[in-house]
Amino acid sequence: MFESLTDKLQGVFDKLARQGKLTEADVNAAMREVRLALLEADVNYKVVKDFVARVRERAVGREVMESLTPAQQVVKIVNEELIELLGKPAPLNLSGQTPHVLMLVGLQGSGKTTMAAKLALRLRKSGQRPILVAADIYRPAAIQQLEILGKQIDVPVHSEGTSVPAATIAKNAVRLAREKAYTTVILDTAGRLQIDDQMMQELEQVRMVTRPSEILLIVDAMTGQEAVHVAEGFNQRVALTGLIMTKIDGDARGGAALSVRQVTGVPIKFLGTGEKLPDIEPFQPDRLAGRILGMGDVLSLIERAQETITEEDAAAMERKLQDGNFDFEDFRDQLRQIKKLGPLTDILGMIPGLNRMTKEIDMNEAEGSLKVTEAIINSMTAQERRNPSILNAGRRRRIAAGSGTTVQDVNQLVKQFRDMQKLMKEMGITGGRKGKQRRGRSMLPRGMSNMFGGMN
Repeated sequence: MFESLTDKLQGVFDKLARQGKLTEADVNAAMREVRLALLEADVNYKVVKDFVARVRERAVGREVMESLTPAQQVVKIVNEELIELLGKPAPLNLSGQTPHVLMLVGLQGSGKTTMAAKLALRLRKSGQRPILVAADIYRPAAIQQLEILGKQIDVPVHSEGTSVPAATIAKNAVRLAREKAYTTVILDTAGRLQIDDQMMQELEQVRMVTRPSEILLIVDAMTGQEAVHVAEGFNQRVALTGLIMTKIDGDARGGAALSVRQVTGVPIKFLGTGEKLPDIEPFQPDRLAGRILGMGDVLSLIERAQETITEEDAAAMERKLQDGNFDFEDFRDQLRQIKKLGPLTDILGMIPGLNRMTKEIDMNEAEGSLKVTEAIINSMTAQERRNPSILNAGRRRRIAAGSGTTVQDVNQLVKQFRDMQKLMKEMGITGGRKGKQRRGRSMLPRGMSNMFGGMN
């Protein structure tokens, strides 16, 4: 979402870095470009004006002009002001007596029902006992959709059809949760194509009978500045406690995420990062600011990896690497775990210094290389994956035909894999860091070696 804004801001900072010692004129020129970049990213005009004024005031002060690295100081100031603009982290309020009621509101099509399931899955993983409530009695198949999602994540769904008022359904669900010791109640309320009085009256009734600890507005980031207006409308009637932005993995300009908290005063609590149910992450202003400025987000990448790879799997893989028993089945498992972390563009964007690599290479080709590698491995028999030494010419022809590739592709993968096995064995014997210096040949799958320019 912030790709275009990131590119433009990095261009501004690169110009400043080439200047060496900065003058007030240099700062003013840079701030003009920053202002244009933010406006083009669909950030609210007043928010941009205040943000640029704060940055400029600090950038022409002593902390920059007398610094040995003035350009880096400007980046630091912009980063700090971005974090201030985005607000402080705001975790869910789950204090006090259970059950805690989370009331999800928003316009139709913003992703409320899916987000209800995402929240339920996240809460269940953290030790809560959630129950989902189908309080949308208007949208066709809304109840059925929530029930299907509930089955997928093993979370119960309370529904009473479409003839019972939403407030009654919500009230009964809270009573049921109290009786059966559920700790959180997630209300999926109805949406409309636009804000209307009937909708708001219904939400006010639901709020009155359930007394929610959180009223969360689900905002579609693709709607741009309209998201800010929607947030203001809901906040005036039902007193929002937080926002959840969905579809931030899309190609919208992203200005709503930078504007909505400043304009409404309501904190962003979560970001929907994809279509799958685990694709939700807490809103961390410092991490998002780092991504926008091209500084990466290693902490979020580590958290994704921890959710994808268990400690037992990691320990077992470490033992195999140390013993030199790494085979094609292990290699395939590693590729699948990489895919679970998300698109390669996202992964590289979280690693400082590698985000620009996505502009210099064809990421679709790199993603395709991973698929080709997995296809070749899948075309092997279990015996061949566990013992690659038996891959003679006939077997390689069969694997190439089965995977829709060429014998040369299979040969290249097998050679790279043998190099990798040899490297892992040597590292296990020599203790890793004290091992010999390696040649600059990539140990990555076919196509990815070009992506990383021959790095080990």
